[in-house]
Formats: sequence, C-alpha cells, structure tokens
Amino acid sequence: MVNIRILQSRSPLGVIQRVGDVLIIGSSLFVSQWLAGQAASDRSMLAIAVAVLLFFLVSEANALYRPEESRSANVDLALVVSSWLTTVLLLAVLAFFTRQGEYFARSSILGWIFLTGASLGLGRMACRVAAEALVASGWSTKRCAIAGLNPLGIQLLQNARNNPGCGLQMLGFYDDRSKDRWLSIVQSESRYLGSLDALVAKAKAGEIDTVFVTLPMRAEARIRWLLDQLADTTASAYIVPDFFVFELLHSRWNSIGGLPAVSVFETPLYGVDGWVKRVFDFCAAAVGLLFISPIMLICAALVKLSSPGPIFFRQRRYGLDGREIWVWKFRSMRTCDNGRHVAQATKNDPRITPIGNVLRRTSLDELPQLFNVLDGTMSLVGPRPHATAHNEHYRKLIRGYMLRHKVKPGITGLAQVEGFRGETETLDKMQKRVDFDHRYIQQWSLWLDIKILLRTFLVVLKQENAH
Repeated sequence: MVNIRILQSRSPLGVIQRVGDVLIIGSSLFVSQWLAGQAASDRSMLAIAVAVLLFFLVSEANALYRPEESRSANVDLALVVSSWLTTVLLLAVLAFFTRQGEYFARSSILGWIFLTGASLGLGRMACRVAAEALVASGWSTKRCAIAGLNPLGIQLLQNARNNPGCGLQMLGFYDDRSKDRWLSIVQSESRYLGSLDALVAKAKAGEIDTVFVTLPMRAEARIRWLLDQLADTTASAYIVPDFFVFELLHSRWNSIGGLPAVSVFETPLYGVDGWVKRVFDFCAAAVGLLFISPIMLICAALVKLSSPGPIFFRQRRYGLDGREIWVWKFRSMRTCDNGRHVAQATKNDPRITPIGNVLRRTSLDELPQLFNVLDGTMSLVGPRPHATAHNEHYRKLIRGYMLRHKVKPGITGLAQVEGFRGETETLDKMQKRVDFDHRYIQQWSLWLDIKILLRTFLVVLKQENAH
C-alpha cells in the first residue's frame, strides 16, 4: 500500500527553521574563528554564503524542510546531521580545487564543523518540541473526520497519529455501508461515529473543521453527493484518492495547462534532487579515486599477470530510461560473455580465475565503475545494472521489471545490502531484488544513499553471496 503523506499547512515554521539554520552556520564560523584567535574576513562571509547555499541544496534533496514528510525525531536529527556532513564534504572538495582552505586555521575549521552540526541538531529538536507543545495545547488544531471506513482511511488515521505535529485531531470514521461489510476489513468498531448523513449534520453544526474523503473512486455518485452537502458547511474537504490500487513509483502532482495530473511511474530525481545527487556522486567518486588509485593499479597488475586477456571487461547493460551503456569492471573470468546469452556467475564457477575470485569476493572488480559514475552513466547508489540479455529475459517474467531503470544504475543498491547480492538462480530471488529496487526509488533521499554506502562496507566485509 502506498504511503499517504499528511500535508501540513504552510506555517511560518519552515521559514523560521531556514533563518535559524543560516544564523547557526554563520555564527558558528565566527565563534570558531574567535576561539582560534583568527579574525573574521571577507573570506569568512564567502565561506558562509557557499555553505548556506550547499546546505539548502542538500537539505532539499533530503526533504529536510518539507512539512509533508512524517518522520521520527531520530530520523529528523539524522537528516540534519547528514545534510551538514554532506555539505562539509562538498566544501572540502571546493576548498581543495580553489585552495581557499589555507586561509582558515585548522582549529577554526574543525570547530566550525562540530559546532554547526551540534547546533543544527539542537535547533531542530527545539523546533520540534515547540511545535508539538503548541499542537498539544490546542493551538491551530483542526477537528477532522474521515468519510470512508476502509484500509485507506485507516492508514490515513495512523499517519496522522504518527505525525502529531501536523495539528490534525482525527475524530473518527463515517460510513454508509452495513457493519458487516466494513467490519470484515478493519476487524474493529473503534472510532466508527455514524453514517454520512451524521457527518454532514456535524459539519453543519460547526463541530468538524475538515473532512477527508477516502471513498473508492468507483463510488463517484456518493462522493459527489457528499461534496454537494459539505458545500453548505464551512468545513474544508479533501479527497484522498485510492491510488494505492496501483503500484505507485514515486508519485507526484503536476499541472498541465491548469489540469492536475498525478504520476504513477516517475523518477524521484527531478529538479534540485537530481542535481544534488549528481554533485554528490561526482565529488565522492572523484575523492574515492584519489584514495584508491594505488589499489586499482595493484588489481590491474594482478589481473594482467595472472591470466591472458584484457585488464578491463566491458559489458552492455541498461542505464537510465533503458538506454544502453557500457559498464566497466576488472576482468575476473577467462571469458568475456557479452552476447544475447550471458550465464550468471555461480559458486565455484570454472570461468572465474583465482585472482578474479578474490576480486569478486571483495567487490574490488567493481571499482572501475567509479569512472562510469564520473561520466554520468551510473550512480554510486541505485539498482544494480544487469546484462542486457538478463534484462530482456526477466522483463517478460516480472511485472514492473523495467521500472528499476527510472534512475541511474548504481555500484551498490538497497537490494544488495538487504541480502540479495550475487546469483539469482530462482525467479523469486530476482523478484525480491526488483522489489527492493522499487522501494529504493519510492523512498529515495540523499540520506538513504549515505546509509546504503555505509552498509555496503559491512556487506563486503562479510563476503556473503559473493562469487
């Protein structure tokens, strides 16, 4: 079932948070320089301006300021800290190429990093506590009713309860259907308040501020009748369409000449989100290549000396939107299959060379794909690219298989860190991998990418399902 986001009103809280973050980033640098015995300068102002710009770009990609994102305090804090650490990484790359870092004392830079991170986290927690306290006191709380006692309405109720800061007091459900019909679905009579006529009466009496209509789309006549009745009240009305009957892939609303349209299958990487992910990929891949280039040289020498054949292996695979790309790897087999039929590597595969076996178990054979990341054909994190022959085979067997190509393929992915790495000898295993790829696209954020990268190191160390 698709996740329903609880939309909050556009309160000043978001503006206050942004202004507070700007003040924290700026004041933290000044304080750090003062403690280090260094006077502020024009370069300090430039550093603050660049840091604020990068932090806002990263925060937008992480959905840090979006009020519709329901999340726990721990996740909120993690997003703030990860956004700042990503900003620091980008600043470090800029400082390396522009040599601006030499104008700041190391102690002031370190102080700025730690002081800003701690202050941003504390500020976010303070805003959260203040917002929940205001809601608990009854300030700006709306009395809400749900028209339609069904799984969609129940999920809406649960999301509202899990997000108390949205200020929605869910009174209960109203439904015209007989009890035996909805009771078999929800297994509970709790919060059932009456028929739709009773709902209209309550709304006319001013006892309900907002009505959420979760009736199925096929019940058009009942929805029209209910909206006609609510038009004679002051209650706000929202239709929550039961789009969960479709397998939504990162849905969003668009307007085409004033006509609203909701996407069913779409990429999450549009606008700022796409640019932030691309900048993060490029900077991280460039820094990674600087550090691991000696390891890559050693791997290249071992491959060349251990068996006849090329050092690198290129294979045609599907990339973004199903366009064919060339994926680079260190050669780990005696053969370079790249035709219409490509056999997956299996445990104790005789085609794998002794050095290739080590490279595959440690995933060192994947390191050349950092060049794919630099040229933009791949990402650090995303659905793993399969051989073209495998794509053509599985797209006929697994519904929605090709939707995994709505984002760039990755060196690592959610499916791999969840245990679906290596051979997929059964259709069920491939189905599970595709399911995790879809979940990644639905839930994408820069913070999710960072978590997957960190978990990848643990998976590689365990060497499970690697052959």
